[in-house]
Amino acid sequence: MSGSRWHVYLLECDGRAIYTGITTDVQRRVSEHAAGGRRAARFTRGCRQLCLLYAVEVGERGLATRIEARLRKLPRTAKAGIAAATPNVGQLLERIGLDA
Repeated sequence: MSGSRWHVYLLECDGRAIYTGITTDVQRRVSEHAAGGRRAARFTRGCRQLCLLYAVEVGERGLATRIEARLRKLPRTAKAGIAAATPNVGQLLERIGLDA
């Protein structure tokens, strides 16, 4: 789907782990995770409480995928720091060491 606006988001699961994902519709995706079932990520299915910590529009899917991969490698504390800082996409790229 060309021209889609992709987002990267961070969800806190049961106040412990932080899940990283990408989507074109953040609210829909968070609802899918919260509902459980087959549309939810396996990681989030057992979680009773989900909290959207951070979401940012990044543009194209390829960039969203690269950002997601980089964020998934970070420890929880680093992800929480990013969520607290709420950087725009340029600041996020700089913070995780990626070029657009």
